[in-house]
Amino acid sequence: MPKVVVPPLPLSGIFAVSKPSGPTSMSVLEDIKRLVGNSRLFVDACKLENRPTKGNRKRRKDTVKIGQGGTLDPLADGVLVVGVGKGTKRLSDFLDCVKEYRTTALLGCETDSYDCHGARVRDAPWRHVTKEAVEAVLDKFRGEIYQTPPIFSALKMDGKPLHEYARQGIPLPRPIEKRKVTVHSLNLVDWMGCNHDFRWPQKEFSPDQKVALQTALKSVEIDPVIQDKPDEHPGQVPTAFVLSMTVSGGTYVRSIVHDLGHALGSAAHVVTLTRSRQGGFTLDPKSEEDKSCVPWDVFEKALEDEGGPGEDGWRLWEREILDRLEIVDAQRQ
Repeated sequence: MPKVVVPPLPLSGIFAVSKPSGPTSMSVLEDIKRLVGNSRLFVDACKLENRPTKGNRKRRKDTVKIGQGGTLDPLADGVLVVGVGKGTKRLSDFLDCVKEYRTTALLGCETDSYDCHGARVRDAPWRHVTKEAVEAVLDKFRGEIYQTPPIFSALKMDGKPLHEYARQGIPLPRPIEKRKVTVHSLNLVDWMGCNHDFRWPQKEFSPDQKVALQTALKSVEIDPVIQDKPDEHPGQVPTAFVLSMTVSGGTYVRSIVHDLGHALGSAAHVVTLTRSRQGGFTLDPKSEEDKSCVPWDVFEKALEDEGGPGEDGWRLWEREILDRLEIVDAQRQ
């Protein structure tokens, strides 16, 4: 195996990892930091040799800066951009860049989080929704649109997170500010119908929780009454379909699905969400300009056993990063 030629060490740069569904972005970042904080790729070799350790499994992770360029919810998988060293200063470039997503929407139920990890807030009829009806209404969500962020989010109003107003039954001081975003493309790519294994969440809002939410919204909405409209023939698996979209930074994919459910005279929430592209990083490179992601299992295996360096002098996980690293500054830090 030929040796990889690298600039003077340690390096600063940006790469992307293919995050799995389940863990938080922060936990993924902390796991990666355990590795890069002990690698001469990113830490001065003298610092690695001179610092105290307690056994091979004792890892220091405070010797290198690391950050991410846009959080993914635990439910979501796909492209997570990581900056190391001076690469962290470039991460803001990825907050406003164009992103691509693929998401599965499930009809008939909306949740507090707008996805399947939340609690059921309202059930609604869904049998009347056809593939043609979905395709016909998608144009309302293309181009420049205004989105209202979910009330069950960490966004703050007058210093208090929105979700606290909703849970405590405190009226919002003013309407949630809408955001202008751009949906460059939005397409229905798979009509799953009832042929799937997705189901509505078992957790439901209690009557008291619904009243609290109505109280929070009544000062800013004309009719915030949250009322179920149960399906007349319960028991059948509700319809699901898959959307692909290319959007500007700041776009809430969950809000698109939630608002689409309302536009269809139903309700909907997200059951899968994949970020397939963020800037130049993508899960499916199609050109020389595209940069692929480091598979998550590369880091999982290294966290269990890094193994020894290969003929090129680098461990497997280090080589995988080197193959994809966008170097920001090759000078010593």
